Amino acid sequence: MRSGKKTQVYEAIKASHNAYPNGADLLFLCRSCYGGIVRFRKRYGHMSTPCGVHQPISPASFADRVREWKRRTTGTTFLEGNFEEVIDMTNQDDLVYCDPPYLHSQTILYGAQNFDLTRLFTAIARAKDRNVRIALSIDGTNKSGNVSCDLPISEGLFEKEAFVNCGPSMLRRFQKSDKSLEDEIVSDRLLLTY
Repeated sequence: MRSGKKTQVYEAIKASHNAYPNGADLLFLCRSCYGGIVRFRKRYGHMSTPCGVHQPISPASFADRVREWKRRTTGTTFLEGNFEEVIDMTNQDDLVYCDPPYLHSQTILYGAQNFDLTRLFTAIARAKDRNVRIALSIDGTNKSGNVSCDLPISEGLFEKEAFVNCGPSMLRRFQKSDKSLEDEIVSDRLLLTY
């Protein structure tokens, strides 16, 4: 798809979603927007993210992924809500995956300025006491591992920690599209209570 046409189609679908919010439009926008970062304006609630620079996934490839996702998640219950309430609803042997805003890179995104990581850690501790399994992804390292992202993690809250190389910083890829990114490698931290 030519770049101009891609942007024109994207903007038409974004306008459709903003006028009449629906899952199909939102799914397309999430897969096609700039950097995969979905933003909604507080004043109107409209999505404002521009079209991404990448080529969107082909419909055939996307359909394959949706079928595989359906197969893998059959029998799974997904909940959306306040993280403390949802975590407190869990029972022994449930698994909760938490992906909060990253403190070292996302404070300007997603309304993360108001996110309280201490509240999340407290809810995780309550769940761990009930033998609920928690997996948490959060800041790890940036600047090619030269900067460790310090977090207020209570001693003994997590049993395992692993660092996952994510390649060049997503935001820096767009900000420095014509420059080398070998000094911009980031790693996410995966923490497990089990």
